[in-house]
Amino acid sequence: MKIVFLDRKSIGEDIDLTSFNEFGEVVIYDYSTVEETAERTVDADIIVLNKVPINEKSIGNAKNLKLVCVTATGTNNLDKEYLASRGIEWRNVAGYSTEAVAQHTLALTMYLLEHLNYYDNYVKSEQYVEDKMFTHFEMHFNEIYGKTWGIIGLGAIGKRVAEIATCLGANVIYYSTSGKNHSDIYKEVDFETLLSTSDVISIHAPLDENTMHLMDANAFNKMKKSAILVNVGRGPIIVEKDLADALNQGIIAAAGLDVLDVEPMSANNPLRLIKDSNKLIITPHIAWAAVEARIRLMEIIYNQIKEFLGE
Repeated sequence: MKIVFLDRKSIGEDIDLTSFNEFGEVVIYDYSTVEETAERTVDADIIVLNKVPINEKSIGNAKNLKLVCVTATGTNNLDKEYLASRGIEWRNVAGYSTEAVAQHTLALTMYLLEHLNYYDNYVKSEQYVEDKMFTHFEMHFNEIYGKTWGIIGLGAIGKRVAEIATCLGANVIYYSTSGKNHSDIYKEVDFETLLSTSDVISIHAPLDENTMHLMDANAFNKMKKSAILVNVGRGPIIVEKDLADALNQGIIAAAGLDVLDVEPMSANNPLRLIKDSNKLIITPHIAWAAVEARIRLMEIIYNQIKEFLGE
């Protein structure tokens, strides 16, 4: 049995993969292009990957291939019809990063809400040294307690964020983009109500026909000027040019993003020009990547292969 990891760097070099040696020969590549994948999978029985496109071009010559394991929840990179035509099974992973993404949502929110960038710079620039006052609150901030936290997408992560927000004393409301997720605990509202009444809006929805460019200029204009937007869902849910305009014009207060339309960030991304970290913080798609989450992820993949092989 030969297992090929096509883009090992996408799960981190700090994660131990030696357990996979139990199944047979293991070959590991840091990254793989489509052309390289075509060469590297020729004699593979199982492949493990994150972002590599899997289709006839990339695995057409992989005559022994039996299983494709995606180290992520999304499977847009799989040509499922082609896999089915060849009798090749596939697996993806869900639920491994719920705690990590919920934690990162809170981290982005708090960073913006309390203007931590400003206060950190205030101290490190030596302005606090021998200041007249023991405190300094030039940039005002508010408590989450009593505010309205709107959640777009009440799946597993959305529900976990709702629990955390509730613990902080927020009034949680939500909008289900699919119309399928409902709750007896939190108040469901329509999209316009969520936009107009929320002090914090966090996005936890998948990218589909219901969410593509959901947050555009029209949506931003309906939000409070004091509102904070956090996106840990998918980048194209937001129209980035419209968000840049909304931030530059003071239509909304701030945004925290962990996902972008194009990743890595494109040179012509309009958000790249916003250098004020009190208005905008962007992290490079790391919300899912806590060490525990990545260990959990590979344990799930290991067990999927073990089950597939009947061991």
